[in-house]
Amino acid sequence: MITQVDSAQFRSVLGHFCTGVTVVTAHDGTTPVGFACQSFAALSLDPPLVLFCPSRTSRTWPVIEQAGRFTVNLLSENQREVSAAFGKPGADKFASVEWGPAPSGSPILRGALTWVDCDLEAVHEAGDHYVAIGRVRALGDPSSDRPLLFYRGQYTGTEATRTQLFAWAGPDDWL
Repeated sequence: MITQVDSAQFRSVLGHFCTGVTVVTAHDGTTPVGFACQSFAALSLDPPLVLFCPSRTSRTWPVIEQAGRFTVNLLSENQREVSAAFGKPGADKFASVEWGPAPSGSPILRGALTWVDCDLEAVHEAGDHYVAIGRVRALGDPSSDRPLLFYRGQYTGTEATRTQLFAWAGPDDWL
């Protein structure tokens, strides 16, 4: 039996799951585009795949899909303004941020923790979003900065040390 789930309660409950904040970018050959995205995850090690979930109503997503490649910028704790700018519709989102090209030509945002450059591998419909799968082609060097996190409807950071965050037994326990 399928029960009706209240969307406000659904949002509240899932808001208790802390996520990292990213900006997904692409370049259409003329103009850079990008949007803030919390729904990003590693999908596979072999082959190296990641996924993100753009809204069906996104005006940026069709440009990224048409480009066929993208870069996911993992934001650092001091990039709240960058996330906010890329989370709003309209305006030139790149006007106030420095960037350079990834190997694909997609923008790498200055100050990001690191980046993941991908070719678009597949797209699946999923409710009011799509699931976009990218084949990883290049990776940035990680920064020692802390990540920007989103929890219970607001930005947060972490004071935890790397040891506290990754306290499981070994490398085979994750991904």
